[in-house]
Amino acid sequence: MDEKKIRELYAQTDIKDVFDNLHSSADGLTPEEAEKRLNKYGENTIKKVAAESEWKTFFKNFISTMAILLWISGFIAIVSGTVELGIAIWLVNIINGLFSFWQERAAKKATDALNNMLPTYVDVIRGGKKMQIDSKKLVPGDVFVLQAGNSIPADARIISASSMQVDQSALNGESVPESKTTKYDPGEGSYAESNLVYSGTTVGAGNARAIAFATGMNTEFGRIASLTQKQTTTSSPLTAELNRLTKQISIIAITIGVIFLIAAIFFVKYPFAKAFIFALGMIVAFIPEGLLPTVTLSLAQGVRRMAKKHALVKELNSVETLGETTVICSDKTGTLTQNQMTIHYIWTPSNEYQVTGSCYVNNGQIELNKKQLWYEENPDLHKLVQIAALDNNTSVEPVKDGGKPKILGTPTEASLIIMAEKAGFDKQKVLVKYPRLRELPFDSDRKRMSTIHRWNDTQYIIFTKGSFSDTIKQCDRIQVDGKVREMTDDDRLRAKKANAEYAS
Repeated sequence: MDEKKIRELYAQTDIKDVFDNLHSSADGLTPEEAEKRLNKYGENTIKKVAAESEWKTFFKNFISTMAILLWISGFIAIVSGTVELGIAIWLVNIINGLFSFWQERAAKKATDALNNMLPTYVDVIRGGKKMQIDSKKLVPGDVFVLQAGNSIPADARIISASSMQVDQSALNGESVPESKTTKYDPGEGSYAESNLVYSGTTVGAGNARAIAFATGMNTEFGRIASLTQKQTTTSSPLTAELNRLTKQISIIAITIGVIFLIAAIFFVKYPFAKAFIFALGMIVAFIPEGLLPTVTLSLAQGVRRMAKKHALVKELNSVETLGETTVICSDKTGTLTQNQMTIHYIWTPSNEYQVTGSCYVNNGQIELNKKQLWYEENPDLHKLVQIAALDNNTSVEPVKDGGKPKILGTPTEASLIIMAEKAGFDKQKVLVKYPRLRELPFDSDRKRMSTIHRWNDTQYIIFTKGSFSDTIKQCDRIQVDGKVREMTDDDRLRAKKANAEYAS
């Protein structure tokens, strides 16, 4: 059955029927049954397909059309008495082949690193008891537990979930996390089913229990990994051009050699042996020995530049093919971006603020009319930043070596945390003064998240954020320049207009 139909089947089927189909239950598999399935389905890993042997890959770099021409020209040079030249030509060929092999082998190692994206351990329910196992031992029918920050070890159907948000950018390139619940919703695009989670993705927020229906190479992540291991035999435009050039050079060199052989015998009256050696020297002189290493080094330089931009090139000749590309069409948000959401503007009824800096790093500031502004200096900005930071479950952990910061939560909330830090807001310090008492999590029906905080000994305050269209319907008051008044239709119209302008 087609992979998409299998996903649809597990997504649309009642959870009781899913348990029956997988011969499992909410208490999970027994240890004995799990062992049997491990023997049947194999380990939950990305398996390597039968790849080209190292020796074959190694020798392939020495038998291209141009390389063969250099081997022959080196042999001719030795026969013609210029041993040093012949050895030099062979050494050029050998060094070029070794360099090409090293470059392609390094790219292959990077591709194999996909294995490291799978988690090491997973919490499973077996025989009604929770235990931690190596993720390689996970099998179809296993019930496992997910929490914020976990990598998902298998394709699975959700049994129960609470405020579940999953980062699926590894599969679909979307930077915005998907909300996951027990209810089925097909969603938009690939892998958007609301009650399915996929191997290789990450839990951004919330927690859940799920039952695995595909592991290892049978998962969507495994299928994508298998595509990276396959190679086509189609020659690149550069290879085809070099082969054509090599044939032309060979014909020209041999033709010139024959002409000089005839001229040396019949016009200069050289003995045949001397004329033949002379003709061989002319043939060698017409062979561009430096062409192959020049091309290889140029391509290697391109590979290194692309590697600095985090682009993986498996074969050197692919660089030239990519260089001929004039148009790239992409329909996925995040595919051509850094996948780090950043707030650049803040709108309130009385002002528009600019936010400098980018990514999940406090490297900017809030500005009004090109001047830095702290959140305490403006009552409206104060309230907005307070809601953005306190009605928020995400934390951003900086990396010491200057790498990409780690977020425990969702990209949207991470961008709000960084924006609050740029305004000088210390969330942990404020939480001590206004402790959180309860949370009403975001869900697909309510489309809002609310947190209740103790304001003083006798009062409480609720902070709410959510989708614009749903949240503004609940509002009947507005704060302008620090004063709260009744919201008018004109206020709603201005807010909707601003929202539309920022979204366009």
